[in-house]
Amino acid sequence: MRKKISLTALAIALALSVCNAKDTNVADDKKESEILLGERLFFDAILSKNQTQSCSTCHNPEHGFIDDRDNGVAGAGSLGDDQKSVGDRNAPTAAYAMFSPEFHFDAKKGEYVGGQFYDGRERDLAGQAGGPPTNPVEMGMPSKKFVADRLERDPYYSKEFKKLYGEDAFENPQNAYAKMAQAIAAFERTKTFAPFDSKYDRFLKGEYDLTPLEDLGRTLFFSNNNNNCASCHLLKKEDAPRETFTNYQYHNIGVPQNHDLMAKNALDPKTYVDHGLLNNPDVTDKKHDGKMKVPTLRNVAVTGPYMHNGAFAKLSTVVEFYDKYVNEERTINPETGKAWGKPEVEVGEADVKLLKEAKALNEKKIKALVAFMNALTDKRYESLVKDDN
Repeated sequence: MRKKISLTALAIALALSVCNAKDTNVADDKKESEILLGERLFFDAILSKNQTQSCSTCHNPEHGFIDDRDNGVAGAGSLGDDQKSVGDRNAPTAAYAMFSPEFHFDAKKGEYVGGQFYDGRERDLAGQAGGPPTNPVEMGMPSKKFVADRLERDPYYSKEFKKLYGEDAFENPQNAYAKMAQAIAAFERTKTFAPFDSKYDRFLKGEYDLTPLEDLGRTLFFSNNNNNCASCHLLKKEDAPRETFTNYQYHNIGVPQNHDLMAKNALDPKTYVDHGLLNNPDVTDKKHDGKMKVPTLRNVAVTGPYMHNGAFAKLSTVVEFYDKYVNEERTINPETGKAWGKPEVEVGEADVKLLKEAKALNEKKIKALVAFMNALTDKRYESLVKDDN
């Protein structure tokens, strides 16, 4: 009897194993199909009104997933599908964006964390992917229904959507639009966007020796006795693998207005203010005015211009800008030869305190920090790193 029960149990276990394997295979196949659908959508200009641009236009996979076009503003803003509108913010990289947690308030830290866009107004990747198509100064589609109808008329998308999401995939345009964004997000969660194969990653694996300057920059970066880079640009512990170099929080560091970008958009610098996090409908406390999401430093060497409005062209200028808060000799913007511009939004007390925790940097230390950040570049983009960054 014992043997019989044992055999019966084994038979049931084997049967369940086969069923689970089938379920897993089905799930894996569906996931792969959704990724392939998302990849096609990411590169397809069908999502823009005049079909002149795709997601990849402003998030070019050949250049760190940013908009590497000049657009008449030195790359500080992106040209829209209408070939005349330019955004008032610098398109952030889509690389490593998958690791940003959903937008939320961390009561323990007293900080907003995560989300997508500089102000976290979209909670997750799918929300971000769904933003540009119906933005009038980006891809310019009139409505979500317009997008869904166009996709349904396309033989490939009609077939794939119905196969993945059911025969009724297009009956509800809002749902079809959400599935479109979901598919793009699935593609953006693949290794294509986050290979973790920079010189620094290879150093951690013992496959690359940092140069003396890169190693000095690494030491400075992680040292609270020298500067406070790691206060915002570190999520894990020092030299932890797969670090994204952002804590996904929000800070106002006093970035000045980019007058060239504002002029392109006919914005009056006396009246226009980008309130950053305070533009997020979920945020009402004015102490968050002007705060922007801390960006990843992954591929930072090839994703300029820098700051939410592309105010600075070079990475070394960004480091000097931070240094001005503790270095009384750092009074001139090296790119303009003039005094640093006034903050678009006055820096709050907490952020001022954070900025002043660092120590003044000399030129060698600035070069070292830049060298270390250059070493955070994905292997495929290393040839794009400029010597004078």
